[in-house]
Amino acid sequence: MQAYFDNSATTKPCPEAVEAVAYAMSENWGNPSSLHFIGNKANELLEESRRAVADVLSCTSGEIFFTSGGTESNNLAITGAAYRNKRFGKRIVTTSVEHPSSDEILTKLEGEGFEVIRLKVNSEGKVNEQDLFEAVTQDTILVTMMLVNNEVGSIMPVQSIKRAVARAKSPALIHCDAVQAFGKMPVKPTQLGVDLLTISSHKIHGPKGVGALYIRKGVKINPRAFGGEQEMKIRPGTEAMPAIAGFGAAAKALPDVKKELADATEKRDYMVAELEKIGGVEFNSPKDALPFVTNISVMGIKSEPLLNYLSARGVCVSSGSACSKGKKSRVLTEMGLSHERMESPIRISFSRYTTKEEIDYLIDCIKNAKNDIRAIK
Repeated sequence: MQAYFDNSATTKPCPEAVEAVAYAMSENWGNPSSLHFIGNKANELLEESRRAVADVLSCTSGEIFFTSGGTESNNLAITGAAYRNKRFGKRIVTTSVEHPSSDEILTKLEGEGFEVIRLKVNSEGKVNEQDLFEAVTQDTILVTMMLVNNEVGSIMPVQSIKRAVARAKSPALIHCDAVQAFGKMPVKPTQLGVDLLTISSHKIHGPKGVGALYIRKGVKINPRAFGGEQEMKIRPGTEAMPAIAGFGAAAKALPDVKKELADATEKRDYMVAELEKIGGVEFNSPKDALPFVTNISVMGIKSEPLLNYLSARGVCVSSGSACSKGKKSRVLTEMGLSHERMESPIRISFSRYTTKEEIDYLIDCIKNAKNDIRAIK
């Protein structure tokens, strides 16, 4: 049996996305910028895909700009906002547990003279709202915060940022990395109060290599690339139409998000109850984490041997962020976990295709691992 629990790293493309990619490659393969009928047909597909993504976010299609993925969208939002607003100040507020695609570009900006305030998180992986209000000052030009942490599923107080910015009378733009939240919980930029929002295709059963940046109407940021009129010059270059078409199809195929959230919560709670019966399992995710992500430590068994044991039996999990490639988790370190728990974390992440049978198989494999790996020692 195979059981895939690494959906926070990537999801299996849905049939609708696969069909859309094939259609864009074999039948509707024109350049959307060309003015002849083949180009016009491709442009119609481009705008149809843009509307599909915009509909999920309840925004206008003119606020959606396609990119190569979440990493580029985060880089574009952060540098674009920082360079645009630097005449007002150089203070940027973020958290200590952002995705590397945000954290590393912020480190680069620090080297250029920007001041980056990284808010600490508590043992549940969340920032304190009071710390946020104290950190946002009149010379703050950008606040960037993920909505859902990619390693433990903690939900951040993004909606509080707008109030913090207003109270400080700051010119700051607000950016949210919603890659892990999009399609799994209600994500509406207007409700969150953000100016910029990052999403990715391959986290919602679409193809890899495409994402989008929401830019609120009227907001201006500096581009990172130059050389064309595409995407209103925000992200020039010939559009990757097969990937974009697949993204649009995956967005259209998303089920009712509230129903999916309830279903994932039920499955997560069942899994947690079964894991508790095993004993020796610590839960690193908070109880109110997004139910699609559960981080645990199987005490006494290091992550790598457990991951390999499970993989050999057809079970796919991860030991943390796919972008960290096995490095010690910065998120769990910031949460202040004990050395013993830091030795053995695994991330179990669901999708809408996750079944109870797969969860039961995962539980059985972890039970067996506790005996077999210790027996090998």
